[in-house]
Amino acid sequence: MPLFQVIILAVVQALTEFLPISSSAHLWFIPWICKWQDPGLTFDVALHAGTLLAILIYFFSDWIQILGQGFGLKNAGTDPELRQNRGLLWLLAIATVPVGIAGYLFDKQAETTWRSPYLVGSLLIVVGVLMWIADRSATGNKGLGHVNWTDGILIGLAQTFAIAPGTSRSGITITVGLFRGLTRETAARFSFLLSTPAIGGAVLKKFWDIHKEGGIPHDMKIPFIVGTTVSAVLGAIVIAVFLRYLRRNSLKPFVYYRFVFGIIVIALAIFRVGAE
Repeated sequence: MPLFQVIILAVVQALTEFLPISSSAHLWFIPWICKWQDPGLTFDVALHAGTLLAILIYFFSDWIQILGQGFGLKNAGTDPELRQNRGLLWLLAIATVPVGIAGYLFDKQAETTWRSPYLVGSLLIVVGVLMWIADRSATGNKGLGHVNWTDGILIGLAQTFAIAPGTSRSGITITVGLFRGLTRETAARFSFLLSTPAIGGAVLKKFWDIHKEGGIPHDMKIPFIVGTTVSAVLGAIVIAVFLRYLRRNSLKPFVYYRFVFGIIVIALAIFRVGAE
């Protein structure tokens, strides 16, 4: 796999996994439009391992506190919001169950039949509309300390739709968070925390699949290291910038981007069919 493709796709993964514009749509679209060969399972694992590392790097102290409080440690951390929600670990665990079931049932479809440009483009637009409505009506002031079980379960259910390319894990979960009265920053922060076990589980499963096939191929070791490193470092930066942005700004630029990107995907698909 050429190194320039590795870097481009790793940068795209870092930017689009955490911004609400769908990483799966972009990682499908770029090889599709450039007519690149499918990078395969090994590189997919590298990108998602990088994403997982980015979350763990940025939210390391949060996870230490969440885990400590979940197991009854009184002085597990100093974040006042997390201190108000000592059951957050178990809330996140229960909220992760739906996406685990959906991933088991529909993983093959997500990697094959659902990678249709018409479906991807449509989901980019439809979720964009939902995001626009949620963002426009966002008046909530709930912080992470006040996220309850109903909030967690509904956001967890929403995460299952992210299996379909074009939806965006962060996009759909932030949208439901806003509908539930969370602030924009809190909705994004909860979204990223919730994605941690889901991404971690997916990475472990795919690592096991690679192991069964004989491990990482020799010619993929450098792409694997580069892809993981770039997506991890840049991903952590993107998380920090995005959360800071949401403290004072709306999601409108991402909504408009989804609309334009969705229209482009559908138009290109129609053009290609007409040209054949």
